[in-house]
Amino acid sequence: MLRFALRRLGLAVLVALTVSFATFVLLNIATDPAQAIAGENAEPELVEQIRHEYGFDRPFMERYGSWLSHAVRGDFGRSYYWHDSVSQLVAKHAPPTIRLALMAVVVTVLLAIPLGVAAALRPNSALDRFSLGVAVSAQAIPNFWLGLVLVILFSVMIPVFPVSGDGTWLHYVLPALVLGTSSVPAVMRLTRAGLIEVMGSDYVRTARAKGYRGVSLLLRHAMRNAMLPIVSVLAVQLGQKFGGSVIVESIFAINGLGRLTLQSILGSDIPTVQMLIFIFALVFIVMNFLADVLNALLDPRIRMG
Repeated sequence: MLRFALRRLGLAVLVALTVSFATFVLLNIATDPAQAIAGENAEPELVEQIRHEYGFDRPFMERYGSWLSHAVRGDFGRSYYWHDSVSQLVAKHAPPTIRLALMAVVVTVLLAIPLGVAAALRPNSALDRFSLGVAVSAQAIPNFWLGLVLVILFSVMIPVFPVSGDGTWLHYVLPALVLGTSSVPAVMRLTRAGLIEVMGSDYVRTARAKGYRGVSLLLRHAMRNAMLPIVSVLAVQLGQKFGGSVIVESIFAINGLGRLTLQSILGSDIPTVQMLIFIFALVFIVMNFLADVLNALLDPRIRMG
């Protein structure tokens, strides 16, 4: 197991380095950092002076190596737009996004897995068609539209939840519903397909022959193997929640990483955008690594392979 985890860890580190290099290249090609600091209407002399002062005239690989060496020590430079440490900006805006992402995954689990289990236990029934209809609807509805509808219904017409902000847990209910609903189709379909396959396997028939029925059969024998692909998808979905919260945080005025990303992009704040993209990718990579390790613990065939 340790050997399997170390192999996956080495692969994760290589992917993280590749993402950091690709992000550095693309952002520095798309925007001139010196021009972004000086402003659009700055004189060419001022732009050249800033380029020299900040070291933008150095060789590209030297600049990337300097950025990477500082990044591994937790120093991601200073924001051009906010004039503050990028690390402090991210630390300030991260808690709302973390809370929102975790609550969104909880919403996904509470909606998708019961629907998938119900559909798998009664395939081709009215309940199965209803579950598939819910999944298709959740996939078709855009986040911004669902967010606005929920605000009108539960903040204006029926004032149950706050319209905007992130002061209390009530502020996260509607955003978590919006963000979590978008992941329901994938998890629900995987739960249904995996459980249907497992329920027809030999060891489940053997368990039935031994007298296992209902919830006991489902939890002790069927769900463990059916959960393998679901664990991977939920880990990926949690990583996507961090990067995909831009629209939701903007609608509900949550001062998290998504909103910070949008403001930094509009302000051509390269250091902040670069760190945020790297963090989103790193969360995605870490969650995939943890999913691989958890799947290997649940199914020994994975680590043996």
